[in-house]
Parts: sequence; C-alpha cells; structure tokens
Amino acid sequence: MKAHRHSATLSRPLRRTLAALLAVLLPLQAAATDAAGKPNSFGNVADEAPRYRVYTYRQQDGVVAFTDKVPARQRSFSVMEFSCYACDPNSKVNWRATRLFTNEYSPQIAAAARRHGVDPALVRALIHAESGFNPSAVSRKGAIGLMQLMPGTASDMGVADPFAAQQNIDGGVKYLAMLLGQYRGDVTLATAAYNAGPGAVAKYGGVPPFAETRTYVQRVKLLHERYRGRA
Repeated sequence: MKAHRHSATLSRPLRRTLAALLAVLLPLQAAATDAAGKPNSFGNVADEAPRYRVYTYRQQDGVVAFTDKVPARQRSFSVMEFSCYACDPNSKVNWRATRLFTNEYSPQIAAAARRHGVDPALVRALIHAESGFNPSAVSRKGAIGLMQLMPGTASDMGVADPFAAQQNIDGGVKYLAMLLGQYRGDVTLATAAYNAGPGAVAKYGGVPPFAETRTYVQRVKLLHERYRGRA
C-alpha cells in the first residue's frame, strides 16, 4: 500500500470496511505513478503490470469516503494501489532469476503448511505469484492480502481480517489444501482452480484456456521448483 505522506495507517475497522467495499469499487484504473510521477512497484513485481488505485479520506462528518479520483481540497488521504502479479502474460520479469522471498513470514507459512498438510515451498510460491509478498495487496477483482483471498473465500475459511498476515496465510493454505484434495494432489489443477475457480476447471476439463490462468500456473510451477529446499 502506498500512502500519502499526510495520512495515517488504516485501522483494522477501516481495513474491514474497505475489504467489504472493494468488490463495488473495483476495477478502478489509474496511472501507476507516485507523487513525483514515477512508476511504482510492489516487491520485485514488474512496473508495467496493470495498476488500480483507491483513495480514502475522512469527511467533515467523520465518515470515511472511498474514490478512484484524487480527493479535491483534502490535505490528508491514503492511497491503496493494486496490480496483477504473476498472471500478467506481458510481464518482463525474469521468473527464473527474480529474487525469492525465502525468509518472509516463515513462522506463519510453516505453521499453516504443517496444519493443512501442504508443501511450504508451494505455499511460498503461491504467495509470491499472488501478491509479491505484499500483505496489503488487493487485486482488480477484490482479492485481498498475501494469498489474495476473495471476501467470500476468506469468510468460508474463517478469516476475519484478510489483511492480517497470519489469518490470510492460514485461510489461503486451508483453501489450497482443499483444492489439492479435490484434484488428488494435482498441483497444476489445484493452482489453476485457485486462480480461476473450480468451476472453470470443471467446465474446461483442466486448466482453463485463459491467458492469465495459464501464465499463472506456469509461473507458480517455476517458483515452486525454485523454492524447494529453500522454503
């Protein structure tokens, strides 16, 4: 999350309100520039990925407002900037050489992987592909946090605050474990379903013919191979 220099960190209630409103507000398109007009990126994700912004500020009556436009006559506001990560077919990132996140959220990943019986290297690969290890990431479709949980999925997995790293990881791994069980351990189908939904996998009898999903599955596989022995 990129925040205006005059703004404070979003509180937990505000984060929950934002999560509930994202499905209505998104997609919101905006140029990927910071205050100086220069491209931004999360982690080591390509700057050319599609970007989306939501501005939040508190009105005179105390009510928090959300908009896709720079707030007029507002001295204090926050900016949340979103993008699509490993699913971008046009990404110029060298996924065979891009820096790996081998230490981030290690206790949470290890605990969730152990609890739900999932390879921690796969968990780390999925987080890398989904959010670039940015806990404040939100997709153009409204998926939230490290493992990009849709609000409905987060609720189904018992996640109260999808921006909270531990809850997000546990909920995402729990869902991934369910998909792996459904597809009898087939990582390709499970990751395709994680991206496009089990309904799409069932409809097409395998990985859906969507450029983003096929690109995503390939990159998750590559990242999984790279994280093995290092997760």
